[in-house]
Amino acid sequence: MPSEFELIARYFTRPTQHTRLGVGDDGALVSPTPAMELVVSTDMLVAGTHFLPDADAEAVGWKSLAVNVSDLAAMGAQPRWALLAAALPDADELWIAAFAEGFFACAQTFGIDVIGGDTTRGPMNFCVTIFGEVPPGQALLRSGARPGDEIWVSGTPGRAALGLAHLQGRCQLGEAALADCLTALARPQPRLALGLGLRGLASAAIDVSDGLLADLGHILGSSKVSAALQFERLPDTAWRYCPDQALAQDCLLAGGDDYELVFTAPVGAHARVATLAQSLGLALTCIGQIADGAPGKLVLLDREQKPIAAHHHGFDHFA
Repeated sequence: MPSEFELIARYFTRPTQHTRLGVGDDGALVSPTPAMELVVSTDMLVAGTHFLPDADAEAVGWKSLAVNVSDLAAMGAQPRWALLAAALPDADELWIAAFAEGFFACAQTFGIDVIGGDTTRGPMNFCVTIFGEVPPGQALLRSGARPGDEIWVSGTPGRAALGLAHLQGRCQLGEAALADCLTALARPQPRLALGLGLRGLASAAIDVSDGLLADLGHILGSSKVSAALQFERLPDTAWRYCPDQALAQDCLLAGGDDYELVFTAPVGAHARVATLAQSLGLALTCIGQIADGAPGKLVLLDREQKPIAAHHHGFDHFA
């Protein structure tokens, strides 16, 4: 059985592109771009909580880094470096090799140097710390939404949650829908190009990791504003895929794990957002508006502007 250091050397030591000193010493040496601000984020993925114990190893590797790239996308930051700390129950080299393949495929896709980390024996989990750069004053924050701003969401939220619901036996999806949903669940695509394009355009942003309503709620709380969402404007993919319309609605509004971006922008920027969507080939849907009401209050309205109840808002690890 290989030692900890042999595993690191064999599977997690790769050439770097913009790092002075990478894996191999007690620390890495990096040179941030002059006059840029550093953005730092960390996420942990735990077997049985964030991915199923029998999930494909390559997909787990991709997702472990992709969810961190999504955090930087939500702040308009360019990812540069990442650290990986991993706990593994045993040194299964076939599994580790596939995990590393997925992890470094994501790193290469988004131009990230993997510069260090740690390994230990224990219940399977992966903790990534990612570093990115953004021009001073251009980071997208949760606290910038203002009354009158429009609320936008990228892509088609709800697919990842529907894929999980199928695996858990809570629904039966058709073949094409299932393939799409399982791909969304296993290999999320961080909206980095969108995040970079929203610099100077969006007033606030966040990625959808815990649920559309829950994550939008974080913007409302930080910005001390309220919001009204128009139910009829929400992307309808979840309803088209799933015959159980109540479950589809729950997946769309509270499912999480989509890693789409929810952002706000002034009404006057509507045409620029539409142009950005066209240039990226990515659906951006205006789903509501920020209001000057009780901080954090979120109302979901039907076409007659009557409130609709949402039974769940999102995922909470300790709820």
